[in-house]
Amino acid sequence: MMAATPLITRLRAVVGADQVLTRAEHGDLSAYEQDWRRRWSGQALAVVRPGDTAEVAAVVRACAEAGTAVVPQGGNTGLVGGSVPDASGTQVLLSLKRLQRVRALDAANLTVTVEAGCVLQAVQQAAAEAGLLLPLSLAAEGSCTIGGNLATNAGGTQVLRYGNARALCLGLEVVTPQGEVWQDLGGLRKDNTGYALRELYVGSEGTLGVITAATLALYPQPAATMTALAACASLTDALALLGLARRRLGAGLTGFEVMNACSLEIVARQFPQQPRPFGEAALPPWTVLLELADSESESHARSAFEALLADALDAGTIGDAVVAESVAQSRALWHLRESIPLAQAAEGLNIKHDIALPLSRIADFVASTDAALSAAWPGVRLVDFGHLGDGNLHYNVQAPPGNDGAAFLRAHEQAVNTLVFDAVAAHGGSFSAEHGIGALKRDELARRKSPVALATMRAIKAALDPRGLMNPGRVV
Repeated sequence: MMAATPLITRLRAVVGADQVLTRAEHGDLSAYEQDWRRRWSGQALAVVRPGDTAEVAAVVRACAEAGTAVVPQGGNTGLVGGSVPDASGTQVLLSLKRLQRVRALDAANLTVTVEAGCVLQAVQQAAAEAGLLLPLSLAAEGSCTIGGNLATNAGGTQVLRYGNARALCLGLEVVTPQGEVWQDLGGLRKDNTGYALRELYVGSEGTLGVITAATLALYPQPAATMTALAACASLTDALALLGLARRRLGAGLTGFEVMNACSLEIVARQFPQQPRPFGEAALPPWTVLLELADSESESHARSAFEALLADALDAGTIGDAVVAESVAQSRALWHLRESIPLAQAAEGLNIKHDIALPLSRIADFVASTDAALSAAWPGVRLVDFGHLGDGNLHYNVQAPPGNDGAAFLRAHEQAVNTLVFDAVAAHGGSFSAEHGIGALKRDELARRKSPVALATMRAIKAALDPRGLMNPGRVV
């Protein structure tokens, strides 16, 4: 067994020997060192698991004094290679999973203060037990953590109504690269006392400091929720349905997801046990999942929802619709949508895109870019789905049937990305909507972001982390 370095000895003194993991003593650390997509892997000097903010600060101070880089990690569910170490064996992976306390729930202020390692689903449940709603909702909510959600400014399925993670964050506690603690967890809706430091850390992906706790906004639970699937002949029809739903339902429209036929065909193939909401009929070109949260009553919600769908049917905007009659049916409809990434993973590696576009440009973008990709790579499968209500599509490219996904990705990822991102830019969009930049898109950011914006970001990074020890190689 190799002798411990002075830094590892010091880290063990801070957090306890059992909370400092090394390959020499603990063997396989791939749960920490490999990302969820299994595209990125590295080797840490050690995995360190502090139990509270004071220990996080002490770990960061020790690493700063040793000149050792720190890679913060939450639930390790990210998609852009932003929370695993590099292959050097010199970086400390800082796992926040032990920071799991709900520190306070203030029902009168409609806030909850939680630690960074709290799993999103657990915080949702804590809010529900108080009769309140935490509206941040993601497919990975059973394993992703609040610190990671904020570090990447996660979006999810209810951004249309409630905004993304940044909009829900009313306070933060952060350990700086020097190991100091900045705390502002008061939960105020208005606090105009200088620079908005909170805004710097949300979405910074651990490159400016380590989020250790946050105060999040809560909302009253809706009196009733209605969920439906609607079949559309085109993306233009889906957008027309969105416009109609906004006019009729207003702020009650909390979810509006879209899925093309290819995405649901993959789900049906990989998970044949899942029910087919439209029976044995051929899948429609586009399927919309929409949800209404009503503050009045179930009867009021049902009346408004059914009137909307009836008018859409009469207008030919939709060809069919299925309305959930129970909570279990509603969950089944959402499960269909949430199964797409898992089905894609089972099909093999794919080229993922997380893009945002003005709603007025989405249909043209999809039509022209689908055609360009199909012409360049005949037989390629275009898995288009996502949060149409806020203009965020997961525009993924799967290898042609029978082709090896990993080989296709290695051979064509750069060319596919260039085609897609050029089209996104031509349509006034963003190549990264909610997944972040991480390592995967860092070079793309450098090529496509305004030079003034990049210079400003680099100046902020240099001011807060002059030695570049916080999650190096990510974002900028």
